[in-house]
Amino acid sequence: MPHDHTLAAWARAWGVPPQALDDLATRLTARPTVAPAKAESHVLNLVRLAASDAGWTLFRNNVGACYDANGRFIRYGLANDSAQLNAALKSSDLVGFRRVLIDPTWIGRHVAQFVALECKAAKWKFRGTERERAQEKFLALIESNGGYARFTTGAL
Repeated sequence: MPHDHTLAAWARAWGVPPQALDDLATRLTARPTVAPAKAESHVLNLVRLAASDAGWTLFRNNVGACYDANGRFIRYGLANDSAQLNAALKSSDLVGFRRVLIDPTWIGRHVAQFVALECKAAKWKFRGTERERAQEKFLALIESNGGYARFTTGAL
């Protein structure tokens, strides 16, 4: 019988939880943080590259409203059903999923974990503005339901 020489087999043999392997993979594939002078758009692009390298699938989540060619008012983006909802809960710049290994009942199977990343310029500091608090509420909603959600200035 052939031996399983994979990292997953080694981890099982030593009792290393699958979450620890996922964390290790994320840390080994994460790119360095952005130089302090970089703008939010640059951070967003670096985060997308790092996410791709880590095997995550992320999409740009543009949020706004406009009139179409027929004069109809259209809202787009997550959590933008109304101006009131958008004021209270601002969805993240990048949304998507990452594969997560689940145990013990689903050992060896992956599921998609929802990911929301709010990208900020490298020198950004949380100041608690109304906009930042609404963004923080969206991140907390995702986290409280088992997702992965963060403000980021370049790291996953």
